[in-house]
Amino acid sequence: MTCHPAKAKPMSNTLSPPCLQLPIFGGLAHGFFGREGGISTGTYASLNVGPGSDDAPDAIAENRRRIRDAILPDATLVTLYQVHSPDVVRINAAIPHDVRPEADALVTDRPGLLLGILTADCVPVLFADIDAGVIGAAHAGWKGAIHGVTDNTIAAMEQLGAQRSRIVAALGPCIARKSYEVSESFALPFLEQNPAHEQFFHDARRPGHLMFDIPGYVLARLAAAGVRRAEWVGHDTCAEEEQYFSYRRASLRGEPGYGRQLSVIGLPCPN
Repeated sequence: MTCHPAKAKPMSNTLSPPCLQLPIFGGLAHGFFGREGGISTGTYASLNVGPGSDDAPDAIAENRRRIRDAILPDATLVTLYQVHSPDVVRINAAIPHDVRPEADALVTDRPGLLLGILTADCVPVLFADIDAGVIGAAHAGWKGAIHGVTDNTIAAMEQLGAQRSRIVAALGPCIARKSYEVSESFALPFLEQNPAHEQFFHDARRPGHLMFDIPGYVLARLAAAGVRRAEWVGHDTCAEEEQYFSYRRASLRGEPGYGRQLSVIGLPCPN
């Protein structure tokens, strides 16, 4: 288990929005995208993919198309109506956007599907058992994380033939400890779950507050679930304004809205 930032490789050219890719996936189509390379403007500049925002629907659709074409051009992008749950759905075919299921993780063994997770501080987690041809993607906000969205994703992948000892996982850009201030009461459910989780909470400057290391917590959950190799790309969405959208940054500033970025993984279409 790797518990420090991974060495992600930027993927960018003049025709595609930039993203981060990791050798851990052995060449499997995937990418962690940020806010650069799209057509949205203003608050949502430029690669906003969030239909829950007030951005122009045509711009969102074009941004999502650019991401698909950069990673797996012949694939169908599938996303969810994310609700901060531990729920996982199995994807066997394309799903119309207006009837996407309420859940926070998805798995598949079907070629030609590009699984996508939207985030704006929460932890996007991509999974793969390359030998079995089974992939997954999860949205691990603190609620989903503590209630086991990553554990449930692994279990759902096993139902498709994956072996957890072979599964590799990567955490994308998310809010990091230096930016994630919480109340002391926020930590109580984590400490009740396991007193050792104290290691993910550190003193804050303000009395009665702590700094929460959510990527560290998610990595620990993956290790406890039997994932032998997992990495975090090491980018802080809240602190890196030019590269990433951030719900917390927008909230602290009283901004009227915020964009979402997309993390994707897919199995190639048959020749």
